[in-house]
Amino acid sequence: MLLLIACLAALDFATRPPPLPDYTAVRARWRPSEAWLYDRHGVLIDSERMNFAARRLGWTPLRQIAPVVGETIVAAEDKRFHSHGGVDFWGLAGALRDRLRGRAGRGASTITMQLAAFLDPALAAPGARGWRDKLRQMRAAWAIERNWRKDQILEAYLNLAGFRGEAQGVAAAALGLFGKTPEALTRDEALLLAALLPDPRATPARLAARACRLKAGGDCGALTSAAWAMLGPARSLALDPGLAPHLAQHLLTKPGLRLRTTLDARVQRLARQALRHQLATLGARARDGAVIVADVASGEVLAYVGGAGTASTARAVDNAAAYRQAGSTLKPFLYAQAIERGYLTPASILDDSPVQLDTASGLYVPQNYDRAFKGPVSARTALAGSLNVPAVRTLLLVGVEAFRDRLWDTGYRGLVEDGDYYGFSLALGSAEVTLAQQVAAYRALATGGLWAPLATIPGAAPAPQRVTSREAAWLVSDMLADANARAVTFGLDSALRLPFWAAVKTGTSKAMRDNWCIGFSDRYVVGVWIGNAEGDPMHAVSGTSGAAPVWRDVMRALHAGAAGRAPPPPPGIEGRTVRFADTREPPRRDFFLAGTSQSLIAAAPAAARRPRIVSPVSGSVYALDADIPRDNQRLAVTLSGAAEGHRLSLDGRALASTLFFPTPGRHLLRLAEPGGRVVDQVVFTVR
Repeated sequence: MLLLIACLAALDFATRPPPLPDYTAVRARWRPSEAWLYDRHGVLIDSERMNFAARRLGWTPLRQIAPVVGETIVAAEDKRFHSHGGVDFWGLAGALRDRLRGRAGRGASTITMQLAAFLDPALAAPGARGWRDKLRQMRAAWAIERNWRKDQILEAYLNLAGFRGEAQGVAAAALGLFGKTPEALTRDEALLLAALLPDPRATPARLAARACRLKAGGDCGALTSAAWAMLGPARSLALDPGLAPHLAQHLLTKPGLRLRTTLDARVQRLARQALRHQLATLGARARDGAVIVADVASGEVLAYVGGAGTASTARAVDNAAAYRQAGSTLKPFLYAQAIERGYLTPASILDDSPVQLDTASGLYVPQNYDRAFKGPVSARTALAGSLNVPAVRTLLLVGVEAFRDRLWDTGYRGLVEDGDYYGFSLALGSAEVTLAQQVAAYRALATGGLWAPLATIPGAAPAPQRVTSREAAWLVSDMLADANARAVTFGLDSALRLPFWAAVKTGTSKAMRDNWCIGFSDRYVVGVWIGNAEGDPMHAVSGTSGAAPVWRDVMRALHAGAAGRAPPPPPGIEGRTVRFADTREPPRRDFFLAGTSQSLIAAAPAAARRPRIVSPVSGSVYALDADIPRDNQRLAVTLSGAAEGHRLSLDGRALASTLFFPTPGRHLLRLAEPGGRVVDQVVFTVR
């Protein structure tokens, strides 16, 4: 007796199954391989795969699976499922009979026994087909049946079963094989899923044959066609194409995450479509682009298109977050700083004429985009028309280091070096920035000088901080919205002109590598970048022909129901009519900081018209020719700015005339004020 008890105890110990979780625990620990991104209204806009061990979607309740799926799989795998207690003894007897007769038949494992193996793979380890392993599986099935309901067992089985390749669960199988949800599956599709369970790697012909046997009669031609179609090119379980793949890569960080963002699916679609249309128009001249749309009031991002080009990098590279040279898009913040400090007003006169500046790395000679100069122009015209030389002259007033610090405060955190690193080229956008930084910075102008980073998660916008005075921000916005002032460079009918109020600035970086257009209305900020992700230059693509058409199309679509309105001037702004004495600009009503309005006739401030030596250019080398008469080889000194009363000296000796004959050697030419202070100097060589 003791021996029998000992044997039974040993048998119990040898066949004891591992502890298995209950239904609630299984559902709680289920982790999809995907994470999902939703827009502000709860619309699914993208997904990202997080786990590459298996492909799983969300847990699918039985009520969301077409009833025919469960019925068909139960009929194929375990026809007495609803009547047995976990082990089908009739099925065991039939399997034993078939084996004794040498016939191949289905196994005797019930759905519950298979579920036990899903819950603990050790119960179905490779080679585990002996009597001990089968007893452990049977005991595990009995334990499940004692604690689970039948519908819970079937639901868990359908979610945990592997169907084909890496697809686990009926949701992944339905989407990956048929391109539909589980509740939309038909009877023939359910038959094919059931046919996959015994042999997920079976050929289409074998699957169709087994599905026909399960169908028990009827036309099997449709099943054969469906089997071949089902096992054709695999369908993506991600949204294809997703609306916001680049933002999904940033925000979706763990499996199963369902994240609601600030994006608006409608705005995202129209921004992406506008970008795609423009890239198709540009053809081989530009392959990539990016668009960000933000709400002015909240700073929430409504559209984030990191790329929509035809290049292979379009999905892999997030162009909205990539650092690129800013070009002229930094000029509004320079003028705002100069206005805020009282150095300039919108009506101040700046000299748009050739200038060269000595720097530690050599001579810096800024040029305008069209290689032409406009002469004396107002600051309003200089900014709206994106003139380069006046911007450099403004930087001389503000100071490179001070401007660099202002840009840093305005969110341009790619400026890791001090002002000396960038030099005077900082006025023309030599610093590298991202499109997201650009949109946040321009939003600061739209909100009266208050800056905060953009928000992509509802409620995540931090408190804003003041970076520019409210008055200076309004004045610069008014200058950027002035189509007449912009006409000096862009004409009256460019892509920048809208049928409602909007402030806008374009920019093109060195060698035509980057093309920007950023602007805002009273409700939206829209930023666009056009270029090539690999960094190679574009061909014949300017600010108005590259990024501006996208900006225009998006802005018009956003304001289809209500036009943008000009913001009223804040307290501290006064308007006066101005006549210009030394420019071709007609009289106009302009705006000023209170107490700084100019006289009725605007003239250039002395600092803005600082005298310079235009020619000879520092570093030049001149060669004398013995065959040319001496008088025909004289050098002419050309000056710019208010040089009346200033004196020229060559190698320490006063020059009586701006025309002189140079002797061979190295020469130092200086321009000094009447009091003797040197305001400019150049070095040149004569051979």
